[in-house]
Amino acid sequence: MIAVHIKKIGILRFSGILFFLTLLAAQAESQVVRMNEAADANGRYATSMIKLALSYIDTPYRLEMVPGEITQARNVDEVVSGRLDIMWAATDQDMEKLMLPVRIPLYKGLLGHRIFIIHRDNQAKFDRVRTFDDLRSFTFGQGATWADAKILEANGLKVVRANKYPSLFYMVDGGRFDAFPRGVQEPWGEIAQRPQLELAVEKRLMLVYRMPFYLFVGKDDVQLAADLEKGLRMAIADGKFDEIFYKDPTVKSVLEKVNLGERVVFPLENPTLPQETPVDDPTLWLDVKDL
Repeated sequence: MIAVHIKKIGILRFSGILFFLTLLAAQAESQVVRMNEAADANGRYATSMIKLALSYIDTPYRLEMVPGEITQARNVDEVVSGRLDIMWAATDQDMEKLMLPVRIPLYKGLLGHRIFIIHRDNQAKFDRVRTFDDLRSFTFGQGATWADAKILEANGLKVVRANKYPSLFYMVDGGRFDAFPRGVQEPWGEIAQRPQLELAVEKRLMLVYRMPFYLFVGKDDVQLAADLEKGLRMAIADGKFDEIFYKDPTVKSVLEKVNLGERVVFPLENPTLPQETPVDDPTLWLDVKDL
């Protein structure tokens, strides 16, 4: 009996060791994808879309989150250098020269609908706007490397640039510029995170231009880019992409709060938009008229 008991213990130990070795082997075979662990709404949403896309792929990818808030310019540098494998941002020609884009607009183009964060005492100034020429008297804050800054300038608007994204909220609060254009899903959460500032969402105006928000990988990560696009297209086809999109708290907030159909719309040209942008694929874009 003792010999049998010892034999069983030996088998259990062997099974445990075998399981552990199998687990280590599986981890060794999986491809690590390193990315910044961004805590903002765009970062959380992009991460959920990355996980969704890779769930359709047979290759065992493993996400490795690198903590710490970094600027977009630094994020680009990290991906280009290979220290990180993936990031997300609005696209333009310069971005697509540096990295491989996954040409699926994660927000279905919603990011190109821009409303303004303003000082809460300044709504009356914007109530007087009737034409695009009226807008030319205002100044608009943007990140130094953001594609949006080039778009606004190309359409004749005055832009004040800042190197750090958090600085822009303090600058509009302090009157360094008049308005901080944001994607329609962004401003309420951003304002709520900064209750010490006297900020508000402007109530009646909207800029609209094509502004795809993509995933990007390094130039050599051709397979990762292909897998992400394949997974996202499969998720679009079976409805899981739209399920995440419409259930996202920030997107739901937009549809409830922004009154898209009641705003004065100023369409802008986007000269930075790469020719390869799939503007003619209706499965990729949101039509606000259908909401």
